[in-house]
Amino acid sequence: MIIDTRLNNGTPVCIRAVRKDDEQRLKEGIARLSPQSRYLRFFSGMREAPPQVLRALADADGHDHIAWGALRTDLADSPALGVVHAFRDADDPDTAEFSVAVVDEYHGRGLARLLTAVLLLDCAREGLERLSVHILPENRPALTLARSLGAEGRGYAEGVSHFAIDIPEALAALRAESDVPGLADVFAAFGGSAGLGGAEAGG
Repeated sequence: MIIDTRLNNGTPVCIRAVRKDDEQRLKEGIARLSPQSRYLRFFSGMREAPPQVLRALADADGHDHIAWGALRTDLADSPALGVVHAFRDADDPDTAEFSVAVVDEYHGRGLARLLTAVLLLDCAREGLERLSVHILPENRPALTLARSLGAEGRGYAEGVSHFAIDIPEALAALRAESDVPGLADVFAAFGGSAGLGGAEAGG
């Protein structure tokens, strides 16, 4: 599935599942993050992701690891603008760990919410019921996004806040949003009513 839509400022993007041959795109996207954004996403000051991390991020099977990326479609090289992941918990298969990252220059344009909506709909389709997310307290955009999705606090450990997100509740919250027009394209791609039965953010 490829979802063609636009960011809040009209920038055309397509959102599609991450593939194994996306390793280089992921590497380039991580390199375009500011040092602060890399720290907020990976809890590390690394300048680039190690090869084994890139392989893991690109190795999405669509069930235990669900990953979608956004590409800009009006530029020849179709650069990656953001990516979202859900890794299913082996001990709690109804739950997956959630993360989203958006290249800094595209913050505040609704992309994090578009990617999150796609991920939530796909997770619901794959039988997941909730997402867990770990956020540094200083990552205010990610906290704002999580709370807008109805996230509930699950504790604080080693400098990181832990939250749980109920997938149907989060989808209902996104459906009610009116300031991200591209969400209509996302819900339409999944059949309109899909998913209602059962992080570094950047806007």
